[in-house]
Amino acid sequence: MTLTERFLNYTKFDTQSAEDSQTVPSTPKQLVFAKYLMEELQREGLEDVEMDDMGYIYATLPANIKTDVPTIGFISHYDTSPDCSGADIRPRIVENYDGGDIVLSEGIVSSPKKFPELLQHVGEDLIVTDGHTLLGADDKAGIAEIVQAMCWLRDHKEVKHGKIRIAFNPDEEIGMGAHHFDVERFGCQWAYTMDGGDVGELEFENFNAASAKITIKGVSVHPGYAKDKMVNANRLAAEFATMLPADETPETTEGYEGFYHLIGMQTNTELGKLSYIIRDHDREKFETRKRFILACVDKMNEKYGEGTVTAELNDQYYNMKEKIEPDNMHVIDLVLKAMQEADVSPKVKPIRGGTDGAQLSFKGLPCPNIFAGGINFHGPYEFVPVQSMEKAMQVIIRICELTANYND
Repeated sequence: MTLTERFLNYTKFDTQSAEDSQTVPSTPKQLVFAKYLMEELQREGLEDVEMDDMGYIYATLPANIKTDVPTIGFISHYDTSPDCSGADIRPRIVENYDGGDIVLSEGIVSSPKKFPELLQHVGEDLIVTDGHTLLGADDKAGIAEIVQAMCWLRDHKEVKHGKIRIAFNPDEEIGMGAHHFDVERFGCQWAYTMDGGDVGELEFENFNAASAKITIKGVSVHPGYAKDKMVNANRLAAEFATMLPADETPETTEGYEGFYHLIGMQTNTELGKLSYIIRDHDREKFETRKRFILACVDKMNEKYGEGTVTAELNDQYYNMKEKIEPDNMHVIDLVLKAMQEADVSPKVKPIRGGTDGAQLSFKGLPCPNIFAGGINFHGPYEFVPVQSMEKAMQVIIRICELTANYND
């Protein structure tokens, strides 16, 4: 089976996760694909193939050398985003892309005028959708690349490597992918998530992240008799929102700049609820942002009475850079060398988001993120060049080979 065939086969499965679910995985349909994937790994001859009752899959490609070298791992998630349907995906291949518009279906066009990143892949073979679903390259491309690389190493015993562990998990798209990942069972010195975007992307810096739930208690009184009695939670919610800097939002920031993001607001006269996410690459600035939210709450209570406004803050993940620099930079150096040998130009950049690898790094498994090749994730304009997946597969192989000489 070719890499492209493997990926296209994976897209047949609807594995969309769900944010409002209380189960693990968040949707039972993820387990349908997980079972298929586990059986595929067994058919391909991998060892120690197992899946726990939450859908986390682990497997091993045994070492083909006797030298004691580090055990490393590769990880991808199999759920797709709740943002766009992942059912009945109809992919097709645009061979030798000419740089023009791609008609996905009637009235739906993927154009380089809107998506200029298409022009970086002229002459390549692009796998696209029919414009009605996402594609699922995030992150089934990563799974296909890992499995194909393991099969290639299995068949090319002249390429020496140590013990390689692979793992596939549910619910990354809703921020839960690493929560039940068994790092001890995985048994690696370090690992890589194959969950990045375009060719060459390498990420070991991500946001520190927290959520903030603001609750405002109002007092409802007939508006004709409300003088000195009514506390209008609608108005207080709007006032609170204006207390946060207008130039520190997602739509006004880039690079290393952090932000406050109002992701939801539900209000009436008696009760207001605002949901925020707080993000910053710098840990100290991150803590300052959280303190600022609490200071805004205090100011509101000074004005309207103690207990009128409350806040619940919860940290979600931290910047993995803390766990990579300086003691684990060899994990990055190996990728850079593997990319060089695979004729890939590295694009080292911070993630304006997070990955499973960020949480895993803080669980004791250094785990930077490598490109899987997909572009325009989470929507119907998602695509992945076949050549990008092939490059990702080559990088995996080279990392395994280079790690075999790590102690030389």
